[in-house]
Amino acid sequence: MPSLKELRNRIASVKATRKITKAMQMVAAAKLRRAQDAATAARPYAQRMDAVLANLNARLGTREGASPLLVGSGKDDVHLLIVMTAERGLAGGFNTNIVRLVREHIRDLTIRGKQVKLICVGRKGAEALRREYEKLFVDTVDLRSVRQLNYGHAEEIAGRVLKLFANQQFDVATLFYSEFKNIITQRPKPLQLIPARLPDAAPTATNQPQADYDFEPDEEEILRDLLPRNITTQIFRGLMENMAGFYAAQMSAMDSATRNAGEMIDKLTLKYNRSRQAQITKELIEIISGAEAL
Repeated sequence: MPSLKELRNRIASVKATRKITKAMQMVAAAKLRRAQDAATAARPYAQRMDAVLANLNARLGTREGASPLLVGSGKDDVHLLIVMTAERGLAGGFNTNIVRLVREHIRDLTIRGKQVKLICVGRKGAEALRREYEKLFVDTVDLRSVRQLNYGHAEEIAGRVLKLFANQQFDVATLFYSEFKNIITQRPKPLQLIPARLPDAAPTATNQPQADYDFEPDEEEILRDLLPRNITTQIFRGLMENMAGFYAAQMSAMDSATRNAGEMIDKLTLKYNRSRQAQITKELIEIISGAEAL
């Protein structure tokens, strides 16, 4: 049985830990609102961009000379996986869930005989995947020094991806990030960037008059300009969704840790009081026994 001093030290240590987890919970909660607003604001633009590209693609049809970003390289041999995780931990299973999905995707591609390459955005994902797939790494993006993510960071990541594609380093690019649902739920998901996987063009009611648009410049040139921008937009959306999901997961994890620390303090305090009571009782018995002996 530990001594009273050891129990006092353990209680003090857990109380100090509870202060830290409580402070981290409050900081994450404060940052979550701003991150959630940013993620929510990024969604409509990304969705509308997909819809515009889908309509342009439907108008363009299957003309020759379409952008490789839209139709691909004609092969499906080399897959580039862009993995987005957080720079820090202490967020429950947030980073682990994304890495688990990527590992499953790598195993599936390997079984099918495909070559896999990795770009990791975020230190935690890079650390977890490097142990097993270090040879697959082609680039890493470190955002630890960044205080506030913005569109420029997405442009930098998209530029690296487009440069690799221009040099024929891969055929298919897929982005992995965690989609923010609510404070409790963050769902890891893949999103194919190259070739672009666009939604079906919005159907037009047959009884409605259909407008005939003239494009200047033509559809092909507009697509060539919008497709790289769409990749940047989708990456930016992934960054915003990941940031909101991380703070939500960290807030939940720190809330659980704070409550667990409180329960541990109660148990240790009860154990301390019982040990102290037993020690006092033992000392009283020794005093009484000594007095009787005299």
